Amino acid sequence: MIDKVVIANRGEIALRILRACKELGIKTVAVHSTADRNLKHVLLADETICIGKPSAMDSYLNIPRIIAAAEVTDAVAIHPGYGFLAENADFADQVEQSGLIFIGPTGDTIRLMGDKVSAIEAMKKAGVPCVPGSDGELGDDADTNRAIARRIGYPLIVKAAGGGGGRGMRVVRKEEDLVESIKMTKAEAGAAFNNDVVYMEKFLENPRHIEVQVLADGQGNAIHLGERDCSMQRRHQKVVEEAPAPGITPELRKFIGGRCVRACIEIGYRGAGTFEFLYENGEFYFIEMNTRIQVEHPVTEMVTGVDLIKEQLRIAAGQPLSFTQDDIQIRGHAIECRINAEDPETFIPCAGEIKRFHSPGGLGVRWDSHIYTNYKVPPNYDSMIGKLITYGENRGIAIKRMEHALNELLIDGIKTNVPLQQDIMADEHFQNGGTNIHYLEKKLGMS
Repeated sequence: MIDKVVIANRGEIALRILRACKELGIKTVAVHSTADRNLKHVLLADETICIGKPSAMDSYLNIPRIIAAAEVTDAVAIHPGYGFLAENADFADQVEQSGLIFIGPTGDTIRLMGDKVSAIEAMKKAGVPCVPGSDGELGDDADTNRAIARRIGYPLIVKAAGGGGGRGMRVVRKEEDLVESIKMTKAEAGAAFNNDVVYMEKFLENPRHIEVQVLADGQGNAIHLGERDCSMQRRHQKVVEEAPAPGITPELRKFIGGRCVRACIEIGYRGAGTFEFLYENGEFYFIEMNTRIQVEHPVTEMVTGVDLIKEQLRIAAGQPLSFTQDDIQIRGHAIECRINAEDPETFIPCAGEIKRFHSPGGLGVRWDSHIYTNYKVPPNYDSMIGKLITYGENRGIAIKRMEHALNELLIDGIKTNVPLQQDIMADEHFQNGGTNIHYLEKKLGMS
């Protein structure tokens, strides 16, 4: 097993990684910015190194400083968590070129799946169902692009190959808007992602967002751990996630999970990953693969009993998978609410000191967070300050436990989105299950 790991992240995911390392007897090095000296995982780590000023560019995105921190502490591996450098292929390459272990896939795999065009091509070869589209990069010839669009059918969506997180995409509903939409998306993609390649896909009007969790050891073994429903979104950002997805039968799970497993083996995948799909009228359509651990991984852990972070660490150490597909059983239901430091009505981030804090508890309640009384939420990073997860024998019990847990959660001194989450849990359509990705924005009057 790896003996010392640099945790190249912050917040709740850094604490989550530290806990998994401690269970496996792995020493930890917490790298942090000057704004994060009092983060919970920094206070608990075996060693700590300040790597820069609060700006992410000066700290958590500074590759030389992170690698240097590993070298001076004699760490052997780096865990990137999610966000920041987790899906940066150059970072993965530089880590391994420095003689360290990158806890994740290879740089080549991250590049393959990080580019939406090459990812779709790879998935089609592996038999993973994809959205009807341009089958590659769009050129500059307007007539050719119009012909492609007619073949796909309107409405369609123009997407940046290097995009993500809801950025770099534009819906086109009529032909007269096509050329200008492609031009604008290319310009935005070049500026935002340093990659102006765009492609087209059929735009699905009312899909759900369903994703499949996988583990692969890079030695020819891969498994899936069922699916999650992440359809409750605002501006393409997930708000509530759950596992398993309502209405997905064991037969559908076996079908789509099996395709994802085959794809992992064909691309030589290593580590934890997630295949994201749009799901409409009983059909799955691949949209992207996240080559890292996901924010919402706890709901999968709750219904399978598998510690995904520990599996990442074992795989990185060169061990084969600890489980076979037959070992994976989906039991009960789990729901996760993202708790953000933000105004629940305007969604403006709310930094500041937490004056009073009390975490909820009880059977089937899990609280993943780095906050505590008198902790000061900095204004420099993502507004998520915790994840509240509940588990029940069925979906109804999980929802009821979440309602009670949200009522118990006390965070005074800053505004949070707890009122929004309470409203979602009480929503009749959410309680019935199967809401689409546009539901929350319509509920909030945003569309």
